[in-house]
Amino acid sequence: MNKKLAVIGVLILLTSVIIRVLWIGLKNFKPDDFKPAAVIFVVDSSASNQKNLAEQKKFLKQICSLLDPEDQVKIIKVSQDAYLIFEGAPHNGNEITKAMEAFTKYDPEELGTAYGEALKKAFSHVLTMKKEGYVPSVVVIGDLENEGDSSKQIDWELLPDNVAHIQKYAPDLSMMFLFAHPQKLDMVKEKLTPVLGEKKLIVAPEQTAEKSLRKYIRAIGR
Repeated sequence: MNKKLAVIGVLILLTSVIIRVLWIGLKNFKPDDFKPAAVIFVVDSSASNQKNLAEQKKFLKQICSLLDPEDQVKIIKVSQDAYLIFEGAPHNGNEITKAMEAFTKYDPEELGTAYGEALKKAFSHVLTMKKEGYVPSVVVIGDLENEGDSSKQIDWELLPDNVAHIQKYAPDLSMMFLFAHPQKLDMVKEKLTPVLGEKKLIVAPEQTAEKSLRKYIRAIGR
């Protein structure tokens, strides 16, 4: 009887080990056509967007948690000016938090929203990362308000042509706009859907941002 129990115990142990090995293998399995993604975030830290910024930063980290270790992220802060504040692995949560806490604080001396400058920088990163073999994506998080120097704002008449130009070199480009008012997002859809199409352009106000994640993951080829 004891011998049978010992055999059963060994079999159970072996089975659990085999299941664990298979689970780890399947979890880390990447298909042959897997391509890492490069996600370039544009985060609005201007005065008009400060009330929603804490929630938006949490959502940015939620997106990062859905990405693969092989993916890369870059974060561009936009207020009066636009500049890169982080680049690295999406699961480097502590460093992402430190960068955003340090560089997205409200500064009364910074007036305006340089979304246009931010997108120029984002598109430059798109082209660079595409050359490196990544599937590029731009995620804009903020209210899309035009404030301050008009030369630094988005030219909505030229933006579709700029995106179409980028697509010549990065046809798998996807874009997502989050947390803006539906009226602003409706304009984004009107301008960019003819260029990017429904599958590669995702827009969502705060109320439906969570539901947009599944569509976004599909857009980057997952």
